[in-house]
Amino acid sequence: MNPLTTRIGTTLPLIQAPMAGAQGSAMALAVGAAGGLGSLPCAMLAPDALRAELQKLRASGRPYNVNFFCHQPPEPDAARDAAWRAALKPYYDEFGLDMAAIPSGPGRRPFDAEAADLLAEFKPAVVSFHFGLPAPELLARVKSWGTFVMSSATTVHEALWLQEHGADAVIAQGLEAGGHRGNFLSMDISEQMGTIALLPQLVQALRVPVIAAGGIADAAGVRAAMALGAAGVQVGTAYLCSDEALTSPLHRAALQGEAARHTALTNLFTGRPARGIVNRLMRELGGGGAEHFSTGLGAVTPAFPLATHAIGPLRAAAEKVGSTDFTPLWSGQNASGCKSAPAAEITRALAAGFAPHKP
Repeated sequence: MNPLTTRIGTTLPLIQAPMAGAQGSAMALAVGAAGGLGSLPCAMLAPDALRAELQKLRASGRPYNVNFFCHQPPEPDAARDAAWRAALKPYYDEFGLDMAAIPSGPGRRPFDAEAADLLAEFKPAVVSFHFGLPAPELLARVKSWGTFVMSSATTVHEALWLQEHGADAVIAQGLEAGGHRGNFLSMDISEQMGTIALLPQLVQALRVPVIAAGGIADAAGVRAAMALGAAGVQVGTAYLCSDEALTSPLHRAALQGEAARHTALTNLFTGRPARGIVNRLMRELGGGGAEHFSTGLGAVTPAFPLATHAIGPLRAAAEKVGSTDFTPLWSGQNASGCKSAPAAEITRALAAGFAPHKP
């Protein structure tokens, strides 16, 4: 009996990673119909949009996961913002863009009382968090619905903290994983490990189920993770070219081409380290290595998520002429599973890794 499927009510111990901007409820529904746990990224959804998506998920009658960020909203920093604008000004000049038109606002929002009020109407089977856990009173409210709570850890220290503070399962996010690092106790990237190194250490250290994430793109990867003691796996990059994904044609082409062989961690798109395919912005302003992140300040970017505001106009202008020079091409280190296929088909292919191996 698998401790994860028993608790969350799915057929497979397979979680589709929540990927903000690249998917909505359609992907989650397709994965759920194939026996996995579909996930909905919620940090970029306004309340009305979130409610509409949750209504679609609830109508399926299957368990689903909703994911939120737990970052602290940043304090304004005029000097840091000015340095960021100065770094980007040559690119704005190149495209004839007006820096005075850069939008403002909070960007991605952390989980708060308003989000909890909305979720209370739906009481989802699973809620997952990135960048730690919400305030104790908010977490207690989520758990009062009988909801299963998961969060990402990039180190043993983070995993133990999550277990101590109420997580029902821990996602072991290896350094290979695409998108934002889930780190929250330290911004020093050198402390993080690859999935194969991190996973067995968490399995040994924790009482709660451990879910492997990072570099898993096919049935063989699933089988390897389970052999190392994982209770389940979380897969993201392999779904980015699925029929249900919202991934742009330019991003899809990069994922399925030679460019996907070179990914790096960068803070340039949002202000926090995230893994994506290397492009012009990353090459020219720096990938944001440990020398930046060990201070927790990033290179010259504003604090997360404020860096996104100035990147948006550049991205839009470049994409109009077919360029991904300023696009966050999120991807894990293993994009070999990026197939143009229905998400249900991708799920079934990954599920073969849970069956007994026949040599």
